[in-house]
Amino acid sequence: MSVVLRLIRFLITLAILAVAVFIVVQLWNVYMLAPWTRDGRVFAQTVVVAPEVSGTVVSMPLRDNEAVTKGQVLYQIDKSRFQIALAQAQADLDAAQLQEKKAQDDVARRRGLSGLISKEDVVNTGIASSVASANVEGAQAAVDLAKLNLARSTIYAPVSGVVSHLRLQAGDFATAGHPDVALIDTGSFKVIGYFEETKISKIHIGDAVSIKLMGFPQRLTGQVSSIGLGIANQNDAANPNGLPEVNPVFDWVRLAQRIPVYVAIDQLPAGVVLASGMTCSVNVGREVPVAHGITGRVQSWFEDNL
Repeated sequence: MSVVLRLIRFLITLAILAVAVFIVVQLWNVYMLAPWTRDGRVFAQTVVVAPEVSGTVVSMPLRDNEAVTKGQVLYQIDKSRFQIALAQAQADLDAAQLQEKKAQDDVARRRGLSGLISKEDVVNTGIASSVASANVEGAQAAVDLAKLNLARSTIYAPVSGVVSHLRLQAGDFATAGHPDVALIDTGSFKVIGYFEETKISKIHIGDAVSIKLMGFPQRLTGQVSSIGLGIANQNDAANPNGLPEVNPVFDWVRLAQRIPVYVAIDQLPAGVVLASGMTCSVNVGREVPVAHGITGRVQSWFEDNL
């Protein structure tokens, strides 16, 4: 009986040791060998909208986090001043055109009297006509600018997206060039995975990618679209004398730098909603982690939960 117990204990110990070795090997594969990272972020372009003219906001139909389409009116700046400016520019154009017509008539009349008036008078009349024509062109440009400013008093969405952190309201004064509406471009979502430089050699453009969001159970798929070719160098900053400012401290243990890898996302699964800034795990080299067999299941569990 004692022999049987010793054998059972030996087998249990051996099984525990085998499981421990298996787990250590899987951890080594996940952390050291596989092109996988937990340091992933969902990213979307943010389009900051600023008016090109200044004025009081008279209409603000938007609400925070509202979806808008490209070309939709975001808000309206008071048009009165721009309409008056256009009317003034149009009146100046009409006056300039009358002056041009008079100058052209004077030129035609004096050419008919070329033998009765001096050549200098004819030349001066021609110059006056040219000046009048130039004034018409300037007045026309002023009209075009006034029309442009009037059109710019209505602010449109440059992309389809979602309004974010809206604080502008009717009655506020909008200043030209000052951002007041931010749109998250819903057509620009991507994932950026920050991989250790030791794993970059195993990543290639076009590789299949599996993405696990922290907030959703469903997995996303995608492809590597590009790999970053540069990160900030702390030793590259110049001192006041224009010389490189090199850190004199060098750590004995060198930490691998992280390189951004950009991933284009395939079609989203039902129920998944992306938000810029979400965290995720990124696994390069396979569309969906190997789910067949105990090895694949364990590795997948590590990637999801560690």
